[in-house]
Amino acid sequence: METHGRLVLHLLLLFIFAVVEVRLVCVDVPSDGEAIVGKVKKLTCIYCMKREEILATTKVEWFYTGQHKNKTKTLIYLYDREPQEPKDADAQWKGRVTWTGSKDMQDVSISILNVTLNDTGTYECEVTRFFEFDSFKLSANKNIVINLKVNMREVSEAETSKYASEDITALYSEIMMYVLLVFLTFWLLVEMVYCYRKISKSDEQVQDTATDYLAIPSENKENPGPAVTE
Repeated sequence: METHGRLVLHLLLLFIFAVVEVRLVCVDVPSDGEAIVGKVKKLTCIYCMKREEILATTKVEWFYTGQHKNKTKTLIYLYDREPQEPKDADAQWKGRVTWTGSKDMQDVSISILNVTLNDTGTYECEVTRFFEFDSFKLSANKNIVINLKVNMREVSEAETSKYASEDITALYSEIMMYVLLVFLTFWLLVEMVYCYRKISKSDEQVQDTATDYLAIPSENKENPGPAVTE
């Protein structure tokens, strides 16, 4: 029975681990570098987290560098405990940038509203994660650069097909990862049930053997019978 309990506990821990793995699936998808005047443009920035990074504090800074002669790097959006617009943000960006990231801080993307030709340039997503392990502190950084080109018109059909193909490929990859993890989780659950039933059946057989032995009259136990001689 002790071995039975240990095995069930181990299988349960493996099942919990598999569920956590499904929850933490993350796919790093690059951002599209094309935008259309007057539309909404999402700038994608993904920073996948490892299991040990779940409790990390995340700070995100979005910068813009224009194509003018004086290429000044400007902070246009900030996430520091909460999404916020910089107090000294340029008039070009006031009220036009929104947070579209996820709650688990793996997706730290933003969107630009009512895109203009002046939004063409280089965008940088700088992500910093802060970790604390007792008295030990550590930080990790990731920098993603997006070169954005704003067009007056819609892209051609060939270009649209190209971008759609890339998006579909990334989507299929993400779906396949989820399907695989769900399948592994289901397989592990089936294995747990199978092992549990097998162990329970073994225990029942042992109990039946013990019961049959106890049911034998005591005199038969003491006198198993005459020895066979040649």
